[in-house]
Amino acid sequence: MTDKEDNGLSEPSTMADIWPPTQRTRDAVINRLIETLTTPSVLAKRYGTMPADEASATARLVEEEAYAAAGGSPNADDEGIEILQVYSREISKRMLEAVKTRAGSGSTADDAPQSPVAASVAASTISEEISSVKTESV
Repeated sequence: MTDKEDNGLSEPSTMADIWPPTQRTRDAVINRLIETLTTPSVLAKRYGTMPADEASATARLVEEEAYAAAGGSPNADDEGIEILQVYSREISKRMLEAVKTRAGSGSTADDAPQSPVAASVAASTISEEISSVKTESV
């Protein structure tokens, strides 16, 4: 057994260990999106915050659409990490589209630099949940 395995930090051995994400991971992504949409952040500074009920509905729709898009992507037969990257990018893209649409006609496609905020939310949540699941399974 290696030191990595002893610490519970071994890498998942198959795509099934990473994709599809557990319901717990998907719920954590949704909760993080809701938090991002309802609290002061770089994204909120530019596009405003949403009421909790609207943020909840938006976050669920964003996650469901991103999950469906990632599952149907050409990478679906590749390594799980690549599918997670597609999932993260789709969350980022859809979240940005949602806040821009809500903000109205004042936003344009040139506002894309905010996209890393949404990508960071998705990526950090997914990474935290995968680490948590790996630790619990040991």
